Amino acid sequence: MSHDNLAPQVITRILQEIRELNKNPPDGIEFIDNEENSVSEVHAVITGPEGTPFVNGKFRMKLLLGNEYPAAPPRGFFLTKIYHPNVASNGDICVNTLKKDWSPDTTLKHVLQVIRCLLIVPFPESSLNDEAGKLFMDSYDEFARRAVLMTSVHAIDETEENDDENYENDGVCKVSADGTLGSASDGASALSTSESTASSKESGSSKSTVSEKISKKSSKDKDAKKKSLKRL
Repeated sequence: MSHDNLAPQVITRILQEIRELNKNPPDGIEFIDNEENSVSEVHAVITGPEGTPFVNGKFRMKLLLGNEYPAAPPRGFFLTKIYHPNVASNGDICVNTLKKDWSPDTTLKHVLQVIRCLLIVPFPESSLNDEAGKLFMDSYDEFARRAVLMTSVHAIDETEENDDENYENDGVCKVSADGTLGSASDGASALSTSESTASSKESGSSKSTVSEKISKKSSKDKDAKKKSLKRL
C-alpha cells in the first residue's frame, strides 16, 4: 500500500483505523480497497438507509487524509452521484464533523457513520446543493422524487446493471421512470408471465434468450430514467 509520503505516526493511525473498519464495520457501511492502493484515501460503500429516498442504493465515497491528520479533518466526497442538500455537484460533503466539530479523537469509523446519518437527516441550512436544499424545505415530496430517481439511475443500476436477480429478489425497491416506488416482486411476476407465454409459443426458446430480453429491458429502463433526470 502506498504511503504517499505521510508521516509515520499518521500512517500508523490510519492503518489502525482501517483494520478496525474491516474488523467491525458499522451498519450499512463497507470498507473497500481503492484502485490507487493509497493509504491517504479511504474508500467505502454506504447503503442507503431504510425509509429514505436513498434506500437500496449503494453509494461509493472516499475520505482524503493529509499529513496533518488527525489534527486536521479529512475531506469527504461521494463518488456515486446523489441528490442531497449537503452534497455538491462534485461530490464534496458538508457536515460539521468534518469542519467545526472536528476533534483529533474522531475516528474514520465515526465519520462514516455520521455521513450515513446525513442521508437520514439532511441539514438544508448548510446546503452545498441549493436546489436540493430549497426543495427539501419547500416540497419534500418533490425532493424525494428527484432523490429516488437519481438513486435509481446512479446508485442502483451502477452496482446491479443488467443483473437478472434484480427482477427476482423480493423486497428490493425498484423505481419507475416517473420516480415512483414499486416492489421487485412486481417485476418478477411480470417476467414470470412473459417467460410462460414465450415458452408456450416457442418451446425451444433458450434461457439465454430470456436473459437477453431482461438485459434489453434494463437498458431501456435506465435510458428512460436518464431522460427523466434531464427534464428536471
